[in-house]
Amino acid sequence: MKAIVVTGTPGTGKTTVAKKIAMLLDAEYIDVNKVISAHKLSEGYDRKRRCKVIDVKKLNRILGRTIENSKKKVIIDSHLSHHLPKELVKKCVVTKCNLKLLSMRLKKRGYSSAKIKENLECEIFDICLNEAKENGHKTIIIDTSKKPNYKNIIKKL
Repeated sequence: MKAIVVTGTPGTGKTTVAKKIAMLLDAEYIDVNKVISAHKLSEGYDRKRRCKVIDVKKLNRILGRTIENSKKKVIIDSHLSHHLPKELVKKCVVTKCNLKLLSMRLKKRGYSSAKIKENLECEIFDICLNEAKENGHKTIIIDTSKKPNYKNIIKKL
């Protein structure tokens, strides 16, 4: 069975979208942050970026086994999920939102101005979308600046 991955710049609504899709499809929701903690995949901490350093290859091996062993559809929530091999992914949902809203969401989370700037640049340059396409994923873009139409999203999956 292949997974549906939900990726996007932090703050664009990945978790909300992934949980809603999982509920509508009666699928297993996987929070990659919990997988990273459970399997002790953090290889350190980047003080400048204020984030964990993750070996994506190790993460992909564990997620691959999870997908293969699941009895249900799997929805994977992470800005790293588009790095999974295309053979394991049915569709890649990329969340996006307007920059003003994204900036507000990140400020509300307590991100530093440097971290906000970095994430806004990622959104401007479509980093997650471009990497997903480079990895050969079939992508669906969801703009979370307005309420997504989940009926249409489910049809595309």
